[in-house]
Amino acid sequence: MNRIQKNYQDKINQKINGFYNIIKFSFEVFPPKDLILEEKLWASICCLKELHPSFFSVTYGANSGEREKTYDITQKIRNKTHILTSPHLTCAGLTATELQKIAEYYWNHGIQSVVALRGDINSNSYKHTMYAVDLVVLLKKVANFDISVAVYPELHPESKNFESEISNFQKKIDAGANRAITQFFFNVESYLNFRDRCVKRGINVEIIPGILPIYNFQQIQRFSSMTNVCIPDWIFKVFHGLENDISIQKIVGFNIVVDLVQKLYLEGVRHFHFYTLNRSDIVYSICHLLRFKNKCMHNTFRD
Repeated sequence: MNRIQKNYQDKINQKINGFYNIIKFSFEVFPPKDLILEEKLWASICCLKELHPSFFSVTYGANSGEREKTYDITQKIRNKTHILTSPHLTCAGLTATELQKIAEYYWNHGIQSVVALRGDINSNSYKHTMYAVDLVVLLKKVANFDISVAVYPELHPESKNFESEISNFQKKIDAGANRAITQFFFNVESYLNFRDRCVKRGINVEIIPGILPIYNFQQIQRFSSMTNVCIPDWIFKVFHGLENDISIQKIVGFNIVVDLVQKLYLEGVRHFHFYTLNRSDIVYSICHLLRFKNKCMHNTFRD
């Protein structure tokens, strides 16, 4: 191969690698409750960082002790991996003054990316005075934070209809949010229909699908009941009779999520956000498989 041919091939390879690298991943983790769980978390982080994620996000509790854990884990991940790490920040139970102080502290200590959420309080009598849109406004007044917000393809439990859901999303974008991460879902059409509705409204920010691995179907049912997520009937049928066999549930769940991710990929999705539950095995396998298949496809194109 002469120099001209080599330069041409290098350009082709760069384009192919560009396609390959289009696929992006990000991962949510939560602060561990003890040292044993913290060791498991760091084992997962070390594994997942090899996928070169766009960012990690760290969930957040509603009390000061949990907030401190979130901050601590966020800084440790940033320092150990040199990967952008975004703490969740909720406004439930806090005043605007308290939130401003937290935001200023984050910014002054190098945390310039945040997942802004309303949050919930475990009290039927609690009345929200601030919402995610108010938090986005506050953060942007403090500094030019990079802000992710939440959206719900199957509606937030408190939403009246899709019109109100998308209007609320629009307000958060207009206030300065940079992207959205969805609640997890198992029906691809739910995500696609929501995305289409947003496009019709002129919302053109990235809407990253949130992907929840299935390790334990009983656990998934509990999560779904709390979040208004619909589990298709066929999934119930697939797991019928497997209640006492977690190892088989894990294998079946892997295949369901791989199929979900592949369908989204074929619909143009190139960024996937995984709710890892502080585990890496299934998540890493799915991401590795998707990138491998994408690379093979573009190698076929090259050949």
